[in-house]
Amino acid sequence: MVKDSSEKPAEKARAVQQMFSEIAPRYDLLNRLLSAGIDQRWRFIAAQAAIEKKPRRILDLATGTGDMALLLKRLAPQAEVIGADFALPMLEIARQKARKLGLEIPFQQADALALPFPDARFDAVTIAFGFRNFADYDQALAELYRVLAPGGRLCILEFPPPPKGGFGELYRLYFQKVLPWIGGLVSGNPSAYRYLPESVERFPEPQTLKAKMEQAGFQTRYRIFSGGIVALHIGDN
Repeated sequence: MVKDSSEKPAEKARAVQQMFSEIAPRYDLLNRLLSAGIDQRWRFIAAQAAIEKKPRRILDLATGTGDMALLLKRLAPQAEVIGADFALPMLEIARQKARKLGLEIPFQQADALALPFPDARFDAVTIAFGFRNFADYDQALAELYRVLAPGGRLCILEFPPPPKGGFGELYRLYFQKVLPWIGGLVSGNPSAYRYLPESVERFPEPQTLKAKMEQAGFQTRYRIFSGGIVALHIGDN
């Protein structure tokens, strides 16, 4: 189980890697079930933003089982799309899905804090619901800025802390009580789905993440969706 925010970055990285490796077989089913399928719509919006400037090379980081990378390849078939993640069982599922769809996408293991790519390698980078799992947000943003070519675009799709007000309280109740119970029941790993709401509560507010991205060198804007439960940050360099 991933511990609290006092955990050292290396320890957090190992714990998150192990956790996502363990839940890989049930990951897609739970995504659809717990979001009622709306996560696919969120990914589509982020993918559209990523390909707006017709990138030639796209990196989907924290690709998991490859949903975002596969979508990007379908929307921009002329682009070279690479999926990267540090959980090997997730990557194997992504490879299987790509083969079934007849899509050529290399999936490789990578650490977001030390990406195995040269400077200015990509025209666009996407991260869908994986950024909050990185052990050091500032270091990750520095690496992302490094691998993006001049004029490149970073798109981060993520769950910010629940919004204030009645809707936010209902969402927090679902997130803290219902989701861990369903996720644990289906996946057999209750701690993984207790980690999800805990990680969201600790994640920076949208304006704070925007400031971090700007400090890393990005010109940043963001949009909020679904009553405040999801945010898309777009950073151009």
